[in-house]
Amino acid sequence: MTFRSLSFALCLFSLLQFSSSVTGEDWPQFRGPTQQGHSTEKGLPLKWDTKTNVEWKTPLPGNGWSSPIVYKGNIYMTAAVPLKDGERGPQSLRVLGVRKDSGELFLNKEIFKQGKSRKHNKNSHASSTPIASDDQVFIHFGPHGTACLDLKGNVVWAVDNINYSPVHGNGGSPVLVGDSLIFSCDGAKDPFVISLNRKTGKRKWIQKRPKAPGRQFAFCTPLLLDLEGQQQVIIPGANTVSAYEPRKGKELWRVRYPGGYSVVPRPVYNQGLVYISTGYDEATLLAIRPTGKGDVTETHVAWKARKSIPKNASFVIVGEELFYVADNGVATCVDAKTGTKIHWRKRLKGGHSTSPVVVDGKIYFQNEEGDTYVVKADKNYELLSKNSLEERTLASFAVSDGAFYIRTEKGLWKIKK
Repeated sequence: MTFRSLSFALCLFSLLQFSSSVTGEDWPQFRGPTQQGHSTEKGLPLKWDTKTNVEWKTPLPGNGWSSPIVYKGNIYMTAAVPLKDGERGPQSLRVLGVRKDSGELFLNKEIFKQGKSRKHNKNSHASSTPIASDDQVFIHFGPHGTACLDLKGNVVWAVDNINYSPVHGNGGSPVLVGDSLIFSCDGAKDPFVISLNRKTGKRKWIQKRPKAPGRQFAFCTPLLLDLEGQQQVIIPGANTVSAYEPRKGKELWRVRYPGGYSVVPRPVYNQGLVYISTGYDEATLLAIRPTGKGDVTETHVAWKARKSIPKNASFVIVGEELFYVADNGVATCVDAKTGTKIHWRKRLKGGHSTSPVVVDGKIYFQNEEGDTYVVKADKNYELLSKNSLEERTLASFAVSDGAFYIRTEKGLWKIKK
């Protein structure tokens, strides 16, 4: 099988994971149906502001930076509503549901309660994005609880006994693999990866992370691959990225990057290479061949880059090019296969934490102030528009039915022509 056919297999596999329950218009998980920020939609707005191309805006209760998902006509998110003392005090951890067509908030239900807990000022107590499949929605609040709900918000199961210290609050989202819900628990010490039975919430396996000195915490969402019939769940953590066999949790391969921690960007894959960021303090981009066994640090890293690498926003790949934006707003287009040719590097204003999306030959980069830079997905840089909602945001776009769904500090926006 060629690298190109492997890439096609990944996309097909990602779509088949949801084929029984997802239409082509749904956006059922963080970064969409392909896991990598791509949409097949056409005719979406190129320009908008607080009045132009706004179909509706819905105020949301509480606080939260979980990205919206769209599933069977509804939008799902999570939120944390302070019980006292604001964000520093106890929280009511809730699931929210909004009607896609009308913007009606039809679901606002407490699932867990949380005592006092630390978080970073760029995080929230509800930052993990839901994932939906087979008429169920799975929500995750890190060590404070994980639950399975039906589409009306009724609890199928809920567990709150997976204990670890997340340091800066919850962040990474789960991935579904067959009858398993898999996510990382990379806390202050003794990090691990866990698999739950998606039907019952019971633990299937726990895999300890490789031991390494330094800081241990990370917040990464797994990437699911199927390469030549071998499924693997790739999860960067502190000091190491590992690939796991999803049925029993066996580690397939690992690449070490000592000193890297607080890893956030979700990996992407194309043409035989997985691309990851090593996180703080100085992020490095690693392009890895995901075909080895054991420790492949010295043999399977195809290329590296160290300049203007994101610590929060994920990458996107279009054709032969890899696109990304650093936290300080410096965006880059580079040859994805070798990393040797930088096609362009431009500064987009503001801090950037949200992951870009690719729609109809355009890349949408959103900064933390609610400004979206629309750039042509090409080796030649062309800024097509800049749009502002004038509100802070740290949540990534959802794309569905000819519209963008954008969560800001004050509400959820539907942007459509």
